[in-house]
Amino acid sequence: MSIETRAADMSFTFASPAEVFYNQSKNVRQIDVPTLSGNIVIPAQSSPLLGVLKPGVVTISESDGNTKRFFVSSGSIAVHPDSGVQLLAEEATTIDNLDMKACEDALVDARRRLESAQDDKEKAEFQIEVDCAEAALQAASSVS
Repeated sequence: MSIETRAADMSFTFASPAEVFYNQSKNVRQIDVPTLSGNIVIPAQSSPLLGVLKPGVVTISESDGNTKRFFVSSGSIAVHPDSGVQLLAEEATTIDNLDMKACEDALVDARRRLESAQDDKEKAEFQIEVDCAEAALQAASSVS
């Protein structure tokens, strides 16, 4: 079975609260996703799985050969028994929308807040901000 034939079997939905990027799209061949368990590759006809996204780059390979890259802050990924894939991100944007200076400033600010954290709860919250800012800066620098 060719990749193009198999790609038609993947229904892909990718959204954040602010935007829907794909809505049950049938033109996706493969999705590369950063998860807390490591980076995973989801081709058409994947086995069911659930995953928690970590800050990083989601790469979507479309059946026409185009590749799109998005930065996600966190969220979840689900592959359903019918090979439908649903990616829900707390925040997401195309890599091209990331601003290197803004990412650097966010990292400096997050590190400053982490250093001044008063308790374990604040430390955990600010560490998440640092992790997200570091991943955004890394993603932004891959565009430059």
